[in-house]
Amino acid sequence: MVKPNTTQHYLQSILMKHRAGYFVLIDPDQHTVSSCARLGELAEASGVDALLLGGSFLTTDLDPIAESLKKATRLPIILFPGSVLQLSRSADAILYLSLISGRNPHYLIGEQVRAAPLIRHMELDTIPTGYMLIEGGTTTSVSFMSGSAPIPRDKLDIAWAHALAAQYMGMDLIYLEAGSGAKLAVPSEMISKIKDILEISVIVGGGIRTPSIAAEKVNAGADFIVTGSIIESDPSLMRAFSDAIHWGIEENDS
Repeated sequence: MVKPNTTQHYLQSILMKHRAGYFVLIDPDQHTVSSCARLGELAEASGVDALLLGGSFLTTDLDPIAESLKKATRLPIILFPGSVLQLSRSADAILYLSLISGRNPHYLIGEQVRAAPLIRHMELDTIPTGYMLIEGGTTTSVSFMSGSAPIPRDKLDIAWAHALAAQYMGMDLIYLEAGSGAKLAVPSEMISKIKDILEISVIVGGGIRTPSIAAEKVNAGADFIVTGSIIESDPSLMRAFSDAIHWGIEENDS
C-alpha cells in the first residue's frame, strides 16, 4: 500500500513508465462494500494506476468502503471529495480541489477551510488541484450541486487562462471535468492549448466512453484519464482502457 506523503511521487513514476496514467472513479453511492472490493481487485488486475473515491452526492458511510478497498488492492486510494463529509483516514491521499472555473466561494475556499483540520488530523497526502468544469453537452451532477456553470466548450482562451492561474497559485494538478454522464468529453483542442503552457500535470475526465476517445485525449496532452460511469456499466472494459491510455491504440479501435 502506498504510504502517506508518497502518492505524488507514485503518480510521477507512472508518467515516467507510461505515456499517461489511468484512474478509475468509484462512486460510493453506486456500490456496496463488497462490490467496491471486487471492483478494486479487478482494477488492479486490469492495469489501473489509482482509484479515485467520491462523488457529487454522498449518502453512504465512506469509511467502510475505503477500508474494504485498502484491504482488496495495493492501488493508491485517492479521495475525490464533493464535500467535507467525504473524508476517510483509510485513504492514501486527497485531491484538494478548488473549483476554479466557478465563482461560488463555498467551493473555491469554503469547503477547503472546513476540511483542512480534518485532513491534517487524518495525515492524508494532499494534492492541490485546480478543478475546472467544462461543458459536456448536458447538465451534470457536479455542475448542479455546486451551482457553477461550466466553461463553454468553444472558449479555449477562458479555459487556458483559468488553468494558468491555477498553476501560478501553486496547484500541482489541473482537472478538466466534463462531468459524470457527460455526452461529450473535454475537447482535444482545449486540452492541447492548456497543456502547451502548463508545467503541471493535467487530468481529464467525463464523457470518455471508449478506449479510442481515451487515447485521443492522451494524444492531445492529458497526463491522466479518469473513467467512472462507463466502468460501473461494464467493469470488463478497464483492461481495454488501460492499454489504450498506457500504450496507445489506433483511432478506429474501441
